[in-house]
Amino acid sequence: MSEVRLQIDGQEVTAPEGATVLEAAQGAGIPIPTLCHHEKLEPFGSCRLCTVEVERGGRKQHVVSCVYPVAEGLTVRTRTPEIERIRRVILELYLAHAPEAPRLKALAEEYGANKDRFDKESSFCIHCGLCVRYCAEVKKKHAVGFINRGTKKEVAFVPDIAARECWKCKECFPLCPTSWLQAAYVLVEGILFPREEQRA
Repeated sequence: MSEVRLQIDGQEVTAPEGATVLEAAQGAGIPIPTLCHHEKLEPFGSCRLCTVEVERGGRKQHVVSCVYPVAEGLTVRTRTPEIERIRRVILELYLAHAPEAPRLKALAEEYGANKDRFDKESSFCIHCGLCVRYCAEVKKKHAVGFINRGTKKEVAFVPDIAARECWKCKECFPLCPTSWLQAAYVLVEGILFPREEQRA
């Protein structure tokens, strides 16, 4: 596979053809924040936190780095004032849903995000999709999934599958950037999954 040369934050970087900008940056030790990316999963691009500025042929644009492919001669900037502003607003929106999530609070401190900017809508879930995709793509169990659409979109366990599979797996729990998933499972487990049914 051929190598592609590009520039990230003034540093010359090479990456395999077909790699994403995020992968190229990670390979070069250049940090780009993300909440929905996992090396075992197909890129999803839902959290938008990994947005960067790219320039090619004199044209600049903002792109989601986890799904944007590298290209020869591409110039990438990961911390421009506008990129910082975009990430700050994204974090402020997420903090309205999960204001006490440690990972979000750490990023908010880094980017100067105000956790009180938007009215609280404490769903505790930011719809990053990590749990849904990990269960489907890695575990092949489909025990958790999205229901509804738009503002009513939620993540929910599929009771009959979760009762058989989740209690002995729980690999998706540490992936959740807000720790919501584990709390939701414990609640659902207590209400719907009697212990004897789980272990049957």
